[in-house]
Amino acid sequence: MNNRIEAMEYIRGLAMLGVVAIHTGSLVLLDPAANPQLVALLEIVSRFSVPIFFFISAFSLFRQYPLEQPLDLKRFYKRRFFRVLLPYIAGSILYMLHYSWLTGDWSIWFPILVYQFFFFGMGCYQLYFLVILLWFYALMPLWRGWVRQILRQPLLWLGLLLVAQIAFNYYSSYRLKPNLANFYLNLGIEYRMSWWPLHYVFLFLLGGLVAARFEQAFALLQKQVRLLGGLLLFSLAAMLAHYYFLIGPRGYTLVQAVNTVHQLSPAGVLYSVFASLFLLVRFSQPLPLRLGQILSVAGRYSYSIFWLHPFFLHYLHEAVRSLGWRLDATVTAVLYLATLSASLATAVVWQTLRSKQK
Repeated sequence: MNNRIEAMEYIRGLAMLGVVAIHTGSLVLLDPAANPQLVALLEIVSRFSVPIFFFISAFSLFRQYPLEQPLDLKRFYKRRFFRVLLPYIAGSILYMLHYSWLTGDWSIWFPILVYQFFFFGMGCYQLYFLVILLWFYALMPLWRGWVRQILRQPLLWLGLLLVAQIAFNYYSSYRLKPNLANFYLNLGIEYRMSWWPLHYVFLFLLGGLVAARFEQAFALLQKQVRLLGGLLLFSLAAMLAHYYFLIGPRGYTLVQAVNTVHQLSPAGVLYSVFASLFLLVRFSQPLPLRLGQILSVAGRYSYSIFWLHPFFLHYLHEAVRSLGWRLDATVTAVLYLATLSASLATAVVWQTLRSKQK
C-alpha cells in the first residue's frame, strides 16, 4: 500500500469535527436547563476525538520514520520544534494576550502563572493536547524501543498494556490527589491531565504498532471488522449507560456526569481504542461521495481548525448570548456549523495566501 493512508485523513477530519463538538458542548453545559440528550451527543459520543489523535500521530510518525531505518534525532527534533513547539509558544502568547485584552486581567503574566500557562497548556483550553504531544515527541526513542519489544509478542504485550492503561487512568482520574508537601509536585499532579503522556501511551503505541506492520495488521483488522464494530458500540453504550445512571439515580449534575464519564474512564479507553481500529478499516472502504469530501477537507485543514475554532466559537457564542437565545438543539447546531465554517474559511484563505507567496 502507499505510504499515505487516505483513511487516516478521514479519521483526522472526523476527530476534528468531534473536538469542535466537545468544545461546543462545554458552552451548552453553562445552561442549568441544558438538554441531557444534546449533552450526551456532544460530550459523550464525541469523546473518542482527542485520544484518537494520539493514535493518528503515532501512526504517521512510524510510517514516516520506519523502525527499519535509523532515526536522525537532530533532524526529528528540529522539525518538531518549528512545526509544533514554536507555534505552541506563539499561539499561547496570542491567546493569553487576547484573554487579558478582553478581561483586563494581566495577572496571568506573573512568573508562576506564566509557568503554569506554558507548561500545562492553559493559554487556551485546547492547547493541552500539544503539550502531551510534545512529550511524546521528546520521548520518541523510548516509544520506538517499546514498539520493537511489542512486535515480538504483540497480543500478549497489547493485552497487558491495555489492562495497565485502564488501571492507571482509573487511579489518575478518580483516586490520585495532590497532597504532597512540595508545591511544584502538587501543581504537576493537579494539572496531570494537561501534560502526562502516560494517559495515552497505549493508543500511541497501538498507532505505532499498526503503522510498523501495516499490511499484516490491516489484514487482521479487516477479518475482525464486525467484532470491532460490536465492541465499539458496546463501549459507547457503557459510557452512555454510566452517564444516564449518574444524572438519574445518582443525582449528578450534567457537568459532574461529563467530568466523570470521560475518555480516561475504563469505558472511555475502550471506546477510543475500538474507534481507532474500526474507523481505520471502515474508512479504507469507499465512502459516500459527500461524506468523503467533508472528512477529507476537515482532515486536510484540521491543524488550522484546531488553532482557530476557540476564537470563532467564543465570539459567535457571545453573539448568541447578546440575542438572548438559549443553546437548544437548533441554535447549538447553528453555532457549531458557523464555528466550523468560519474556521475552515479562514484556514483556506490563509493557506491560499501562503501558497501564492512561495
